[in-house]
Amino acid sequence: MKRAFALYKSAYGGLAPATWWLSLVILVNRSGTMVVPFMTLYLTENKQVSITKAGLVMALFGAGAVVGGFLGGQLTDRLGFYYIQLAALAGGGVMFFVVGQMNSYPAICMATFVLSLINESFRPANSAAIAHYSSEHNRTRSYSLNRLAVNLGWSLGGALGGFIAAYNYQLLFIIDGCTNIVAAFLLWLFLSPSKNKSTPSGSHQREQGFVRSAYRDKPYLIFIFLTILFAYCFFQVFSTLPVFYKKELYLSEQFIGALMALNGLMITFIEMVMVFKLDGRRHNLHYIFYGVLLTGVSYSMFNLSITPVLLAITAMVLVTVGEMLSMPFMNSYWTSRSQVLNRGQYAGLYTSAWSVAQVLAPATGAILAEVYGFRFLWWFIGALCLVTAVGFKMLQRYEKNTTSQLTPGGSI
Repeated sequence: MKRAFALYKSAYGGLAPATWWLSLVILVNRSGTMVVPFMTLYLTENKQVSITKAGLVMALFGAGAVVGGFLGGQLTDRLGFYYIQLAALAGGGVMFFVVGQMNSYPAICMATFVLSLINESFRPANSAAIAHYSSEHNRTRSYSLNRLAVNLGWSLGGALGGFIAAYNYQLLFIIDGCTNIVAAFLLWLFLSPSKNKSTPSGSHQREQGFVRSAYRDKPYLIFIFLTILFAYCFFQVFSTLPVFYKKELYLSEQFIGALMALNGLMITFIEMVMVFKLDGRRHNLHYIFYGVLLTGVSYSMFNLSITPVLLAITAMVLVTVGEMLSMPFMNSYWTSRSQVLNRGQYAGLYTSAWSVAQVLAPATGAILAEVYGFRFLWWFIGALCLVTAVGFKMLQRYEKNTTSQLTPGGSI
């Protein structure tokens, strides 16, 4: 027991106070995440919009997230991560109130796009902030702590959102907006440049020196493409997989909810310790390779003849381990390729990669399942994960060869 306590203490120890404050801001913000999970139900039940039109609204939300990722990254490099985070949280809070008051379908579409653009511009600025507040030896754990806050917040927001939606859909927008504004207040209170010395008062644009553009970093662009493929596969967990559980495995809604909770609990209790034990021992892409590979194995398992309950639990454990192996080290990888002056660009591309996948995964996954069946879908996703994992491994070898050529004794 003492050894376990000491291990957890070491895993969470040594992180900068600003990293903890930033995670608190994220926790508060994500605890109010209630609108997005219930947006389709809100539109179809409360606004009498067709499922097709509701899907278009969600597509516009995804498009806004993609644009917001790029825009937030560019503005982070120009204005500084603190001000972009503050503006995104406060502006997003106001827009939640606005969307909740929209009645006409065109107005809902337009306001939803603007909401997503503003709200999602927070992500690259937040990623740049985590990199700034952390050091090289604890950066991966800092991102893991941030992921922990996101997962806890999502779990709490989703659970409360179900009860609130059953009572009054409008409250979802009010609560989501309020938590955004409270998070903005906490950010100002604990991390504003005037109150926290570790927060820069602006960008670093006055610094001199060569700055590589993220858009000309070929290995990184390959990494972004592979990230989109992996994220596309991973997002099936929250879109087509619950439908498969219900229609093909005949699992109850309560059990499906428990499986999702298992994912969050494993991340909460295992990820920080896992990252603490692995970080720095091998190349980041090494862990990403195995994480993506495990994700593919978990999907492929659904075509095996195993007891449904055991199959669902085993697959969820595998995909969660894959998530914990890949995502924290993905953050470390993009950070390692960036500099202070261009960190927003790199973070913006990485954020947008996930947003693109979030738009594509639900719609195309559902189409493949409907046209060709779930069996085909799981083989396809498993094969795509395998190809993506190989891509990450080849990228690792390419970087290794490039590095050896540029060091003394190399061929160049």
